Amino acid sequence: MQMKKRTILIIEDNLEIREGSAEILELTGEYDIITAENGMIGVELATKHHPDLILCDIMMPELDGYGVLYMLGKQESTMHIPFIFITAKSERVDMRKAMEMGADDYIVKPFDDIELLNAIESRLKKKDSLDLAAGNGRFLKLEEEEQNYLLENLVKEARVKKFKKKQLIYGTDDSPLFIYYVVKGKVRSFLNYQDGRELSTDIHGDGHFFGYESILMNENYTESTASLEDSEIAMISRDVFFELIYRKPGIASKFIRMLSGNIKEKEEQMLGFAYDTVRKRVASALIQIALKSTENKDDDEVLIRISREDLAAFAGTANETISRILAEFKEEGIIIKEKTAIRILSIKELKKIKQ
Repeated sequence: MQMKKRTILIIEDNLEIREGSAEILELTGEYDIITAENGMIGVELATKHHPDLILCDIMMPELDGYGVLYMLGKQESTMHIPFIFITAKSERVDMRKAMEMGADDYIVKPFDDIELLNAIESRLKKKDSLDLAAGNGRFLKLEEEEQNYLLENLVKEARVKKFKKKQLIYGTDDSPLFIYYVVKGKVRSFLNYQDGRELSTDIHGDGHFFGYESILMNENYTESTASLEDSEIAMISRDVFFELIYRKPGIASKFIRMLSGNIKEKEEQMLGFAYDTVRKRVASALIQIALKSTENKDDDEVLIRISREDLAAFAGTANETISRILAEFKEEGIIIKEKTAIRILSIKELKKIKQ
């Protein structure tokens, strides 16, 4: 059974680019092509034929690409058609404006055949997935899957740097140039007291992003981070990150929700330091580290690897106190010391500790 061809509308005032792109797409045997030499004709043809995808130049006579996108976005019959801008303007501000208006992608001239075909194939596949999800009542699930797919690509394209155990990644008041992703290992965030002591505020394990708070809030880092063990960290430039969240507001919302959760956790941690007993603080620190060290949040028994000094920084107490409390937990059958590691036998029992 022969598959139905997709219809693509090319709106481009440059004859050579318009006909060249049409020829490339027709040669694949997968597409029917409609062309328009200016924006006004393009809007008429889109309204009449309802193509599966639109390629549109930005700078054109009669009506520019922004105007085309605006007019088609006002019509219910055309507002969901995948829209790819073709532009000779590589300035980031133009790309951001296009994405803010609702464009799905952009190709910068001059582009080659593979760039064009890949961009079209990618957008049509995503449109098919979203259509299928909407039909089956799973739209939100696939939207989340698309966000995860984009974030995975973001990480794959980033530079990965290896950090030795206890190596500083960034310090307080440094300018935020990257957001970070833990490919392998563990990282802790911490604050410094004036007397040189440290207070750990968070731990980041495999698959965790960190360092995005300061970028989203447009301020220097307010805490430091260092590796708890030998780690591999993907470093994603802030410009690449901003470009993605401008293109996909859903990803921006995802990071804002993560930021809100982090703020809530730190508020609870600060309240704990003010009002909880030392036993409770140590128990809370062990729970926090355990939950960040396992993929299955339902695990009651978890093995964690952390030094006495680092655990003291998480609990906000002295090393000697940590040794005493851990000995008590061992006697109570809640933990077991295994060389340089601590095996928590029951997270549930740790949660019961109140004083």
